[in-house]
This record gives sequence, structure tokens and C-alpha cells, in this order.
Amino acid sequence: MNTDFIKTASFHRKLTLVCYPGLLLFVILWHGVLAPNEFLSVWLTMAIWVVPLLFPLKGILQGNAYTHAWANFILIFYFMHSLTALYTNPGERWYAAIELLLTTGAFIGATYYARYRGRELGLGIKKKKGEKVVTNAGKID
Repeated sequence: MNTDFIKTASFHRKLTLVCYPGLLLFVILWHGVLAPNEFLSVWLTMAIWVVPLLFPLKGILQGNAYTHAWANFILIFYFMHSLTALYTNPGERWYAAIELLLTTGAFIGATYYARYRGRELGLGIKKKKGEKVVTNAGKID
């Protein structure tokens, strides 16, 4: 089985484009319709849960590798929320599991898209002149 397509920026961009907007729509559905908070208004709940996902949306839709990389900082909060809800809220476990699946897919997609697209564009941390670099294998280049 040929799995080379998984190691491409294109595959991970598609994964991100499925999971990130899916997470955005699911969060609106979950917190606005399926299980709204009984103590907060719907508008405040939407501001808390939806607005952070809107910040990197434009860059993700445009395919900006840098935006994909920093969007992971926002996704971490949804990842933690889903794990906490899975553990503490038996009534909403299925919602939390869906959120966990979408968040994990978006995180993996955004991380590897940024990595592979950055390599395609030749982006990276520049080394100083004459600086020796130790690779992952412990070899000095």
C-alpha cells in the first residue's frame, strides 16, 4: 500500500480544511443548540467558544503555513475541553468525543501542513555562519 500521499502538504491541508471548519460548526451546534449553558446567555457562550476559532480562519482558508502553526495554540484549549468533558460530563460524552476527534484532526493537519509547506517554501530557522548543527541522529553537520 502506497502511503506517500500522507506525507504531503496537500493531504494535511485537506485534513485541516475538513476538521477546522467542522470544529467551528460543531461548537456552534453543541453550545448554541444541543446543550446551551443554563447560566450564560447564548451570545456570551458563542463569544467564548466561537470567537477564538475565528481568529486564524482566514489564514487557514488561504493556506498560510504560519497561521496553521499558531492555530494549534487555540486548538489546545478545545482539546483540553473535550478531554475534561469526556471525564466529567456523562451527559455530553458523545459531543466531547466528536469535539476531540475534530480537534485532533485539525491539530495534526495544521501541524504537518505547516511543516511540509514550510519545507516546500524553503522556510526555516537560519543558522549562523560557521555554526555546527546537531541533527536528530546526533551527527554534527
